[in-house]
Amino acid sequence: MKNCALITGASRGLGKAIAIQLALDNNLHILINYSSNEKAAEDTLNEIVKNGGTAEILKFNVQDKENVDKALDEWFAKNQDKFISVLVNNAGITRDGLFMWMPEKDWDDVIDVSAKGMFNVTQKLIQPMLRKRQGRIINIASLSGLKGVPGQTNYSAAKGAMIGATKALAQEVAKRNITVNAVAPGFIKSDMTEAFNEEDYKKLVPLNRFGNPEEVAHLVSFLASEKAAYITGEIININGGIYS
Repeated sequence: MKNCALITGASRGLGKAIAIQLALDNNLHILINYSSNEKAAEDTLNEIVKNGGTAEILKFNVQDKENVDKALDEWFAKNQDKFISVLVNNAGITRDGLFMWMPEKDWDDVIDVSAKGMFNVTQKLIQPMLRKRQGRIINIASLSGLKGVPGQTNYSAAKGAMIGATKALAQEVAKRNITVNAVAPGFIKSDMTEAFNEEDYKKLVPLNRFGNPEEVAHLVSFLASEKAAYITGEIININGGIYS
């Protein structure tokens, strides 16, 4: 049976880098999830294939449980010789603004993509993992969820929820040989930080630079491997020392 990895929000940025690295390092068939940008998802697919890996595109909106269940049920029915042994909950959005003026929709959308999205996808995939007594769940959290960032109360709340859920779920499923960990990036070069003035913000970072998506991808790849079999319930910072 072929082991697979599903990465939500894998068409660009961190998700794309993680998908490519998992294919390179762990001989996994990659499921590239996206919600709207099909061209970017195809670019991720082509990069994986170019490197000698295998992958396919799987469209669904992580916020919508019915949509998630339908897409994954259809995939299960067509791929009974495959097992999703690695799940990376990467999908996330920002809608920054001061709390006192924040529209309710900006709060709901950010929470729904990160926290509810994690619930929707993880609950669907954890049943087969429990039956097979095997699995790796890796949640992409954030520095914002650990220390709180002004102007990002919604994002801090969403990522904080992911962190708490990671610690609790890890204890629930450990006896079934399933590990659950989170990675908390700081300032990483991506769509989410392209509007930041890097020269100003990097002064906050002891290493005096933004991280690269590939650096986060290497950490996720390690957590997905057998080398990390005794690590669970951990929140691993990768932020150049800003929150050491």
